[in-house]
Amino acid sequence: MSNATSSKQGAISEKFLVIPVIVLILAQMGTSGENSAMSLSATVLAEMFGCTTADFQLANMVYSLVAGALMIAGGMMGVIIGWKKNFRIGALLCAAGEVVVALSPNMMILTWGGRILVGLGASFMIPSLLGLVPYMYHSGKNRALAFGCIGAATGIATVLPILFGVLLESLGFRVTFGILAVYFVLVFAASFALPPIKEAEGNLKFDYVGTGLAALGLFLFLVGISRLSVWGLVTATADAPFSVLGLSPALVMAVVGLVVLAVLIVVERKIEAKNGCALLPQSFYKNPQVLSGVFASFQIFFASAVISLLLLPFLQRVVGWSAVQAALIAVAMGVPMFLFAMGIPKLMPALHPRRAIQAGYILIAAGLVCVLLSLSSDNVNALVWVGSIVLGIGLGCLSAHASNVVALAINDRDAAQSGGVQTTSRNVGYAISIAALGAVLLLGISSGISSAIADNSAVSAETKAIVASQNIDMMSDTAFREQFADVVQSDEEMNALVQANSDARLDALRMAFIVGTVFVLASLLTTPAIRVARKEDAETQEETAIAALAEEEDLAIA
Repeated sequence: MSNATSSKQGAISEKFLVIPVIVLILAQMGTSGENSAMSLSATVLAEMFGCTTADFQLANMVYSLVAGALMIAGGMMGVIIGWKKNFRIGALLCAAGEVVVALSPNMMILTWGGRILVGLGASFMIPSLLGLVPYMYHSGKNRALAFGCIGAATGIATVLPILFGVLLESLGFRVTFGILAVYFVLVFAASFALPPIKEAEGNLKFDYVGTGLAALGLFLFLVGISRLSVWGLVTATADAPFSVLGLSPALVMAVVGLVVLAVLIVVERKIEAKNGCALLPQSFYKNPQVLSGVFASFQIFFASAVISLLLLPFLQRVVGWSAVQAALIAVAMGVPMFLFAMGIPKLMPALHPRRAIQAGYILIAAGLVCVLLSLSSDNVNALVWVGSIVLGIGLGCLSAHASNVVALAINDRDAAQSGGVQTTSRNVGYAISIAALGAVLLLGISSGISSAIADNSAVSAETKAIVASQNIDMMSDTAFREQFADVVQSDEEMNALVQANSDARLDALRMAFIVGTVFVLASLLTTPAIRVARKEDAETQEETAIAALAEEEDLAIA
């Protein structure tokens, strides 16, 4: 009996391990919940440290930069040192990062100390979640269910903002993130309940060259796109630290980053041929189904960031919702995400992953359109709840199969290592959403106000010049009045500026939602590549290929 056949029979009788998947869910909930807590902290950080939208975006971006740049390396490290050890290192680093965040005296320490440590911890721990699944669950049904559970954990984590909102309002920022530090220590302890797994065979070498190139390329690209709205889209602004022949350093950094990543692919081919393993195996980018699954993971966090970047700050800063009220939006999105991420592989095991992911993209776009239609200049209507629920269902459809379609397309070792690439794509998706949509929002507000008052005789030329020279944040009408109180010379002028700000704010917010919706719908073009629907199909294809090769060898000998 062949090894593949034996493995298949063993997989059929395999029982689903409940406790291990709970440990993985808790870890995923920790990092997802930590991001949710940070998203709700905009107002608190503004009061504590005078944090602006740009400062807040940077704090979120630094996490994504570190995690996005190093998660591919974290995936390879798990193959070399073992997935459980990798997982535990990550949990302890996350705990240390939360301690620094909780005790930070200013935004600089919080951003460049705490957020970097949490991002570094995530780069070890999160790839391990996906890396452990192929070694703990062997049958196609159990593996799909395990991946669905991990995807559902992100949905469960959206319920946590209610708790975080209460903690932020009652006990404060520092206690909230101190509790998160304790949480990650408990996750570390729970990891000892994971079953023994077969570690990688052979003396595998860590890919230092690839790691360096990947980290540098991703860092330059993500920093570049994150500063486009501040340093300039093409021409360098006055806020840019330097320029390159008059060009924005943000644009130059993004382009150089892409070039470095292109070089990485060439280098990795040679390293894989020499060592038998590499940071970026060719199976990751030559297999269309893998690329489609990775892109689905990217879209989960891209679409989530649309809400955390655009809607939640609008509700808190402009509409005046509390952190707890804003958290209810996350719950309305998270509960259906959880139900569909777990329910689809459990209740609809025959559903082709391609159909689930296609439905996910369509539902996400529909949800974003509903939210867009709910917006007014300083309020939202009931459609915001409908949109959040529909968006959550779409995210659940993606989460149910995004990781599974990757694992179906490649061998177990590459499937385990691919966790780093998948989680990198998620953080890159989150970072690109923050950078691109943030640029659309902030540039739209500033340019919209300047355009609206350009021909208004009630606004003096001096005031127009001052407004044109500033990047204006998304803020309420009251906060806008306070910011320009020392500049405006009359009530008529102030009223004209406030009205211009209100109109520009709404137009820019709607445009950012439209850009996000179009990008999600365009993702449907990637789904035809998803063809392998079950692990058993992949094994059958492998057996057929081996048999065909053996037959060719026999004919050659004859």
